[in-house]
Amino acid sequence: MPRSSLQYSRALAALAMTAASVAVLAACSGPVATAEKTEAAPKASTSAEIPAPVQEASKAESAPAAAALSAPVQAQIDYALTYWQNYNEAEYGVLGDNDCVNFASQTLLARGWVQDDQWFHADDVYSSSDTWRSSTSFRDWLETRPDLATALDDTQRDQVSVGDIVQFDWDQSGDRDHTGIVTRVTHENGGTQVFFAGHTLDSDYRSVDTAITEDHPGGAVYYWHIAS
Repeated sequence: MPRSSLQYSRALAALAMTAASVAVLAACSGPVATAEKTEAAPKASTSAEIPAPVQEASKAESAPAAAALSAPVQAQIDYALTYWQNYNEAEYGVLGDNDCVNFASQTLLARGWVQDDQWFHADDVYSSSDTWRSSTSFRDWLETRPDLATALDDTQRDQVSVGDIVQFDWDQSGDRDHTGIVTRVTHENGGTQVFFAGHTLDSDYRSVDTAITEDHPGGAVYYWHIAS
């Protein structure tokens, strides 16, 4: 083969090899370049990625639970709410139109108080002690028994508790005209509301404020905070 022809053939072969190399390089670099261009952008965080229980725990606030009554007080209130209208006459009788202290005394027995020679119920309710039958006598007796109860006036009503005794002096004459059992106490808007159960104008949740402003305008109210 002539020299010029040989050189020409070698040139063609070299050119063919160069083209093949370019093709190989292009085939190798294509996917890499694509991968670099299509790299996923960072995901924006959303609230949905926060586990639901964590979100709820951060937002929810439990309402304060009402204070549970002790077993003795619960027994007293259960008795009061059972017999405030349907009198337990078979066991304790009824003192006509003045049965309020007879009823309050019954609830205190249910709470665990024990009768003694100063405060007792007789088979004939009219033979019961004066302290069992009279609001004023009941007050006078409690004044001698600080182990049982502490006297409070209406400026101290924020210290009143469910199960305490409430007494009224309708005409502010110095005696006590009515006695009831505190069945609910609420503390709202900086003030205290007291509600009571009683016989003789039977009630289960009668408002103290209604009693002294509407039922008996000008009346005074007092309390006995029961020790246990």
